[in-house]
Amino acid sequence: MKTLKFSNKDSMHTIGLGTWKASGNEVKNAVKEALNIGFRHIDTAAVYGNETEIGEALAEVFAEGKIKREDVFITSKLWNDSHKEGYIIPALQETLKKLQLEYLDLYLIHWPVAFKPGVGQPKKPSDYLSLEEAPIIDTWRGMEKAKEGRLARHIGVSNFSKKKLKALIEQATIKPEVNQVELHPLLQQNELLAYCKSEGIFVIAYSPLGSGDRSEGMKGENEPNLMEIETIREIAKKANATAAQVLIAWHAHRGCAAIPKSTSKDHIEANFQAANVTLDDADMEKIAALDKHYRFITGKFFEEPSKGYENIYDE
Repeated sequence: MKTLKFSNKDSMHTIGLGTWKASGNEVKNAVKEALNIGFRHIDTAAVYGNETEIGEALAEVFAEGKIKREDVFITSKLWNDSHKEGYIIPALQETLKKLQLEYLDLYLIHWPVAFKPGVGQPKKPSDYLSLEEAPIIDTWRGMEKAKEGRLARHIGVSNFSKKKLKALIEQATIKPEVNQVELHPLLQQNELLAYCKSEGIFVIAYSPLGSGDRSEGMKGENEPNLMEIETIREIAKKANATAAQVLIAWHAHRGCAAIPKSTSKDHIEANFQAANVTLDDADMEKIAALDKHYRFITGKFFEEPSKGYENIYDE
């Protein structure tokens, strides 16, 4: 398994287990299966509503003694209703309590959008806080305190554009160490990836398989199926792999991590085996030609021009 190494020598597997849309015993069992198969990178978030079950899975696995806490890289994320000063550390402490952990390996600002405290999902403009009311740099100061207080070993962001990252880096004391964004062959984000590499920021790909199990309300018309792209299928056949394994392996070949979500033991195991898939230069060139800048997660659901959120991705 390829790893990405932080400046303090911590390492993160390039293939992790995503848990968005997984809940209850299903996610608990998935985490336990993943760890027993060999996964050492688990991704969750406060808004996923599954931290308690993941915490139970982690506690049970660690209690068995074969896998230690320090062997597993665990990520969670600050939700949009906790951006204000005074809310960030308590939100992280609540996450740690649910996960039954003393620290996170990585804590991310989930979106560059702020809601009023207590607003889980906005229904009207007044549910938002404007960028003047909750500047991103102020939220980042709270993240820096989390790292300084050793509640998180690493801190970063999610869904940040190059423009937003540059603005944050100019004011930050501690530079973001990770940016988690949607990435796959139809959305390659080469400029953002190059910028992150130039700044020493690791990139983690979410929805690397296209997130086909999202709710219908989040889907566009006639969405493409990444696993049915002919080029991907041809490369998979040549590599004696599945299309999903090629899609996952592609990220490690670009120097990124990926967090495919699955709750099926067979799929979890197959995703892990993607680490053994080798893509040659010709394969990478063929995949590079597939880029269409197509987003499955458009971010439109958080756009509120009256509060300064006109274009989440600055495109």
